[in-house]
Amino acid sequence: MEIQAKVGDLIPLAPVAAQYNDELARRMLETAVEYKELRMMYACAIKEVQTKFEVLNTEFNILYKRNPISSMSTRLKSSSSIIEKLHRKGLGFSLENLEDRIQDIAGIRIICSYVDDIYTLAEALTSQDDITLVEKKDYIANPKPNGYRSLHLIISVPVFFSQQKREMKVEVQIRTIAMDFWASLEHQIKYKREIPDQENIVAKLKACADDIARIDREMMDIHRQLEASENKEQEEDSLLSMLRKLDTPIS
Repeated sequence: MEIQAKVGDLIPLAPVAAQYNDELARRMLETAVEYKELRMMYACAIKEVQTKFEVLNTEFNILYKRNPISSMSTRLKSSSSIIEKLHRKGLGFSLENLEDRIQDIAGIRIICSYVDDIYTLAEALTSQDDITLVEKKDYIANPKPNGYRSLHLIISVPVFFSQQKREMKVEVQIRTIAMDFWASLEHQIKYKREIPDQENIVAKLKACADDIARIDREMMDIHRQLEASENKEQEEDSLLSMLRKLDTPIS
């Protein structure tokens, strides 16, 4: 069933249904309630994936005395953004279209210090037996023409509710601190209506993206050298190293 209406117009329909008590109002009200329930399910799916990353981060802290995740943020796509995306795809509003055609309603962004950590975390997540990898777009190995870099994953995760289990899709973006800084600036500029000398700014952004990619590679090389040195020291004094791990706080 498709209803050509804005989601924001669907939510306050209870008084209308009570007043007119017709079939259309009843169907629209049911859709509004089901839509709100679906958003709740996506929000719970975000919590499931966020917990998985928190567990991985804690494990790395205990095993390697460092945290691969610098920061983490989550996002539930707004109703207006959902409507706009459906419109761009030429689709009407329906719960079926939301679940089948919009894959980024639930989103989580992971910020890492090093490029190596991006792929390590992605592999650790997607290798879990309750995670299904739906789609992978590697904009680090294959940057967008404007210079954008990030690893995008669409995963499916089971979420257990009181009376059912649902497979829910979540978009995962993993990028370095430098990539995130660039993407934030590019996002601000992209949505400005009038930008003087826009062509020059776009060219500068692309050059900055290339510089950031080079710096990320150099930082990763330095990190590898430091890890190699630390591993050598631990081999020479493995017992002391193991004892130090016992004192690592578990958070």
